[in-house]
Amino acid sequence: MTATDTSWGGVAQRPRRDFRRLREFAARWGALFALGVVWEIAARIADSIYFPPISRIMHRFVELWLSGPPNTLFLTEGVATDIVPSLTRMLGGWSIAVVLGVLLGVAIGRSRTLGDFVEPIIHFVRAIPPPALIPIFFILLGIGNEMRVSLIAFAVIWPVLLNTIDGVRSVETLHLDTGRVFEFDRRKVFFGIVLPSAAPKIFAGMRVSLSVALIVMVISEMVGRPDGIGSVILGAQRTFRMLDMWSGILLLGILGYVLNALLALVESRVTKWHRGAREGVS
Repeated sequence: MTATDTSWGGVAQRPRRDFRRLREFAARWGALFALGVVWEIAARIADSIYFPPISRIMHRFVELWLSGPPNTLFLTEGVATDIVPSLTRMLGGWSIAVVLGVLLGVAIGRSRTLGDFVEPIIHFVRAIPPPALIPIFFILLGIGNEMRVSLIAFAVIWPVLLNTIDGVRSVETLHLDTGRVFEFDRRKVFFGIVLPSAAPKIFAGMRVSLSVALIVMVISEMVGRPDGIGSVILGAQRTFRMLDMWSGILLLGILGYVLNALLALVESRVTKWHRGAREGVS
């Protein structure tokens, strides 16, 4: 094949790639747009104060959080009083859970004896619904941020812990034997073999725990000190401000989507070698 034929082949493949990306974009967002249209039509037919049209919800959403002055990037004061505290608590509790879950998961996954001892305790404690423990956290930590962050960390550590244990136990024995042959120390075995090999399953647990963290964040803010997104939703529901309530729910959906997308981007960068290795094997 000549250079001219190769160049023509590249030009021919480029529209195909562009069309494929356009089709993927349409498939990804088309269903969401269709859901919005159905919601709008159904709400206008129902004409109920409890089920407002999505257009009115989005308008109220902008009024609450995106109608500020240009010098604040159009963000209102509600962003600082409602969204930032909630995100700080959620990400704080989630980060603590990830660190503890990975460290404990590696220790349990590497030691069968330790696993046999603590895994029954883990499965018992993780079966307790976190909302049922709110009175206990109240008594121990009060009604401030410490209680909420701790409750989030307790609720979300289990997916990370269990996936880390499973990921560590699935590390190829050949890789560990290679580390012993080259006389790797424990630190190098951990960061060079165990953690990279278990990374795909660890990230799977992190993504599940991120969704749980968002749920528990809202629950923890519906009790105690009135601040955060959960408090906004509960207060709006109690005073029959349905547009404010639905705007808060819409905000939670957007935050969950954005945070999950960011974590998926980090995961794709970190585990790129793993996908390449699997493609090479296949």
